[in-house]
Amino acid sequence: MKKKLRLPLYVQILAGIFLGVLLGILSIEMGFETGIKNWIKPFGTIFMKLLKLIAMPLVLASLVVGVSSIRNIQKLSRIGGRTFIIYIFTTITAISVGLLIVNIIQPGQSLSVETRDTLRAKYAPDLDAKINQTQQFQESGPLKFLEDMVPDNIVAAASDTRMMLQVIFFALLLGVSLILIPENKSKPLIAFFNSLNEAILKMVDIIMLFAPIGVMALIAGVLVDIAGDDPSSVWQLLYSLLLYSITVVLGLLAMLIFFYPTLLWIFAKRFSPIRFFKAISPAQLMAFSTSSSAATLPVTIERAEQHLGVSKEVSGFVLPLGATMNMDGTSLYQAVAAVFIAQAYGIDLSFTQQITIILTATLASIGSAAVPGAGLVMLIIVLNSVGLDPAGIALVMAPDRLLDMLRTTVNVTSDCTVATIVASGEGQLKDISTNQSLKNEEV
Repeated sequence: MKKKLRLPLYVQILAGIFLGVLLGILSIEMGFETGIKNWIKPFGTIFMKLLKLIAMPLVLASLVVGVSSIRNIQKLSRIGGRTFIIYIFTTITAISVGLLIVNIIQPGQSLSVETRDTLRAKYAPDLDAKINQTQQFQESGPLKFLEDMVPDNIVAAASDTRMMLQVIFFALLLGVSLILIPENKSKPLIAFFNSLNEAILKMVDIIMLFAPIGVMALIAGVLVDIAGDDPSSVWQLLYSLLLYSITVVLGLLAMLIFFYPTLLWIFAKRFSPIRFFKAISPAQLMAFSTSSSAATLPVTIERAEQHLGVSKEVSGFVLPLGATMNMDGTSLYQAVAAVFIAQAYGIDLSFTQQITIILTATLASIGSAAVPGAGLVMLIIVLNSVGLDPAGIALVMAPDRLLDMLRTTVNVTSDCTVATIVASGEGQLKDISTNQSLKNEEV
């Protein structure tokens, strides 16, 4: 009997993105925006809800399983220390690349005063909300991020993806506790979380059957939302701040094409970049369409384990941690945006101020929520650190939704890169053949 041909998942998702763009543009040109909002966009919302539904239990289960399976506090410290150091290194590199490119291209000098004033007026309501949110964050004190890491109610924390860091804290504490108690007492609970982890990963496979339709609906909805009451604004968006957008994209591409493959070649036994990108492409496309590292996490873990060969012990620890503290794409964008805003206002930032951007953006990336748009809030903190007007974020809000999709893709790629490097260093990177990888595509 002839075997039924099945398209790889990344091809299906790419087709969904293409159809979503086509459907969105056609609906805008034909005045069918209401139909998209009422009959198409809900399927994208359902898809996002399904991903968020399993994100929290997956983080909890995978971290508990990953930590408790180590069974050795010294080994846990080694893996944790190596993960943290690599994450900080990649973040600082991303910010430095962004600063280098924005200082060479200098996109802010091409922005006219009229364009600047128009953008500030257009985004005034959103701008006020972002500034108020940031002021609350800053007024809470320098150690507020430490307070926010510790939950006072794990059930409440698990009900909100913005509280993922609290769930991670609880999962790490529970995993360490399971290591420290006698094995005969910890074994039943570890078995429970193992079963929960396997069941949720199977849920990922089931949900991904809906991915092409969900992604199509998400993309079409985004385009219609951007258009608003003025269909021509979509085209205005694509042409506005073009040089700034190109600068951000060049920085992100430099990370994707050169930096991560180089790290893999050096630290992961010359791990093939082609194989790497082919294995994680569904996670990258999911990150692109959802703009959320948290929502993409279930797919990221599945691709790392079943297609890269990263052990559950490593992936269950490294990837959930990366979804909350490793934001290379977001950090690069913050560096470019801060200098761009300074250039637009005719302000030359000193070397010391740009070093301050590196430090502040690194810390901001650790505290940034793994949800769409969180980078804008953290950008205000970066602007304040070098004495720039926070209202300047209005200058970068027009193309932010599209750039957010790209920088989330880089965030997820960085997480997978670090997980592969750590697994290789620990001798926990399995060699998965192409046939085995294709077999793992099947539900």
